[in-house]
Amino acid sequence: MDFSLNDDHLALRDAVQRFCDGEYPTEHRGQAETPQRAAERWAGMAGLGLLGLPFPAEAGGSEQGPVEVMLVVQELGRALGGGAFVASTVMAGRLIAQLGSPAQQQRWLPDLASGALQAAVALYEDGLRYDWRHVALQARAVPGGHALHGRKTGVPHGDSAGLLLVVARDADCDGLSVFAVDANAPGVRVRGFDTLDNRRAAHVDFDGVQVDASRRLGRAGEAQAAVEAALDAGIAALCAEAVGVVDALIVHTAEHLRTRKQFGAPLAKFQVMQHRLADMAIALEQLKSMACVAAMAIDADAPAQRRRLVSAAKVLVSQQGRALGLQAIQMHGAMGMTDECRISHFAKRLLVIGQLFGDADWHLKQLH
Repeated sequence: MDFSLNDDHLALRDAVQRFCDGEYPTEHRGQAETPQRAAERWAGMAGLGLLGLPFPAEAGGSEQGPVEVMLVVQELGRALGGGAFVASTVMAGRLIAQLGSPAQQQRWLPDLASGALQAAVALYEDGLRYDWRHVALQARAVPGGHALHGRKTGVPHGDSAGLLLVVARDADCDGLSVFAVDANAPGVRVRGFDTLDNRRAAHVDFDGVQVDASRRLGRAGEAQAAVEAALDAGIAALCAEAVGVVDALIVHTAEHLRTRKQFGAPLAKFQVMQHRLADMAIALEQLKSMACVAAMAIDADAPAQRRRLVSAAKVLVSQQGRALGLQAIQMHGAMGMTDECRISHFAKRLLVIGQLFGDADWHLKQLH
């Protein structure tokens, strides 16, 4: 595989880095966003063309691929920023682009690209952990469309999404279908909550929500392959984000070792600290390589191989992310556990990334 970047890649990465430097001051990274600040940053990402990066040109996008998405998410990871980028642009946008008719794409993708609309994929349910395929939420046929009955849990950024892409058991054929549901539709109940890393997720109940036929994406019962592809794209993006988080984690830890003194000398003078930092740098290179592998597998015409490579990358990210976060906290001493110490925010984000869409144990099982 060719991991080299061309001039366009470098220009994109530099533009996102400048945006992050301006929108996410170092001392505020990892802190909870107010709705107003989140909206301002979202509008800034739209102005930079990031929200439509992978969308077709006729839908207001730039037609860029997973490698470009990887570069963007790495820079957002370094700043602990990006908000709902993975949930809305990478996953929901891909699902609409892959399953939606031309009319459906024109209905929603331009608004996603302009920042006027956020979307989220409502995938998981109670008691199933990461096994999203065993869907209990029912889509029952009614005159003119379907009625949705059930509950989705842990929807990333579900309480800020205006459009929910709901994976349901289609009563027409007992297969899986995806329905585009307005978050404010009658019968939809969204209960948002804070996550460990100061972001948001939601539990969503659907009590007989009426959805007309024009809001089913694709053919009845044939959505599973597209949902798996969107999920893999989201996981690959999270792996890339982890690379940016770990890179910043190492930078901040190295700065601490240079400035913190013990026994009259900077901590960086002690060989054991040097060895630990070197081990972290080696782990970062491994994460970079696997993030590249995952990104380049997303558009390959081999779903089984794609899932295998993405799962392999997620295993490494889940294992190494947790270990590196704890290592950095220990090297900072007791203050590394506090919210006032910025290293704790990077460690928390790595812990959450490790659990989202399957932990290490789950993805190891997918490799067998």
